[in-house]
Amino acid sequence: MRPALLLLPLLLVAAQTDAAESRIVPASQLQVQLSFAPVVRRAAPAVVNIFTRAEAKSGSAAALRTDPAFRRYLGEDEEPGENSLGSGVIVDPHGTIITNQHVIEAADTITVVLSDRREFAATVRRADDRTDLAVLEINPGSEALPYLEIRDSDELEVGDIVLAIGNPFGVGQTVTSGIVSALARNVDGINAYRTFIQTDAAINPGNSGGALVSLDGRLVGINTALYSEGGGSVGIGFAIPTALIRAVLANGPSGARIVRPWLGAVGHTVTAAAAKRLGLAKPIGMAIEEIGAASPAAEAGLRPGDVVLSVDGKPIEDVNALRFRFATLLIGTTARLTIWRSGETRQLEVKLTAPAETPPRNVTLLKPPGLLAGATVASLSPALAEELQADAVGGVIVLEVPRGTPASRFGLAVGDVVESADGQPVATVAGLQQHLTRKAVVELTLRRDGRVLHLPPE
Repeated sequence: MRPALLLLPLLLVAAQTDAAESRIVPASQLQVQLSFAPVVRRAAPAVVNIFTRAEAKSGSAAALRTDPAFRRYLGEDEEPGENSLGSGVIVDPHGTIITNQHVIEAADTITVVLSDRREFAATVRRADDRTDLAVLEINPGSEALPYLEIRDSDELEVGDIVLAIGNPFGVGQTVTSGIVSALARNVDGINAYRTFIQTDAAINPGNSGGALVSLDGRLVGINTALYSEGGGSVGIGFAIPTALIRAVLANGPSGARIVRPWLGAVGHTVTAAAAKRLGLAKPIGMAIEEIGAASPAAEAGLRPGDVVLSVDGKPIEDVNALRFRFATLLIGTTARLTIWRSGETRQLEVKLTAPAETPPRNVTLLKPPGLLAGATVASLSPALAEELQADAVGGVIVLEVPRGTPASRFGLAVGDVVESADGQPVATVAGLQQHLTRKAVVELTLRRDGRVLHLPPE
């Protein structure tokens, strides 16, 4: 046994010797002093602090304004209310700033503080809770402000070095470094598209809205969230990619609601078993199940059974990736789909249009008597389907189901899409109501979280 015990130390010595011989020694003092400082000098002036204030508007909170016993605890210029702190990034020399929507949500006043401590009042040009992004404007007069150029986040690779710049915990502008830990990371509960850059650069509360910067000094993401059990950084942070940021900046006039293109098709992520059955080399893409009538998908020639592999050359790993890619595209343009059909790849061109509001939503509270009484439902138009990220191309969507109602006892849930009743297609609220008035018990076919269910169960 003794020779075996000696083997490991001998191998380690050999490995250390090889490593020492291949190690590169700095050739000059300049190389010894390699630093991120030049990148930070260029990028940091474009990252700002954002202070927001929500005034107390009513009730006991508002009464504090005139209560002398309370006001003595406030500063001379301080008013009761809620304050919050975040970061932002100047993206053009005229004062356009991108930040997180949750940073400025419900704010009555927004103050932007530059790196040189100058302060500006900011107005909201656009706030989009779907992406958790907001666009602010400040007026610097004739001065050209420092700003960050936007780099295509699709150029990033796992392992690339990145810098995070923001104002964590309100201590002042702070720079941290790390690498891109993952790309297209699916994370629930942050925004509707769930696709993020993951980094181990330290991100903490107050960093929200700050810059994730590549080593060429360009913006690749907006730092948005961190995974933490104790409130501090544990090396798992998430940033919104600039592919999505560009779409928000480019989408329509100031203050207008963002309208995103639609495909008009639903499907499921290809599993390993499905990939083998379809003849795909690996599980990738979204398999199409349904195509909406008169939809861009139908007009492009997409069919049930097709697998969408890429959009404009960007791979589609799963259903979320397809949603994300369409959210980065603009109405009036054309997208190129690469699909898998009958054992070979094909190319399809999809004209990107705004989703229609047909049929009208007709939001309705279903009243007793009836097995679905108490539920609030709406006709699922393409516009509503895109707005709610519904996995359906038509039917009646359930918006609310209070506990204790007949609809709740029947098994209906928020987000369900009723597609048929007693085997007959249902396209509108009026059509569903007709079925409900004909008989005491109706069998519903509905779509829930990508699955087709029957109520009551067979």
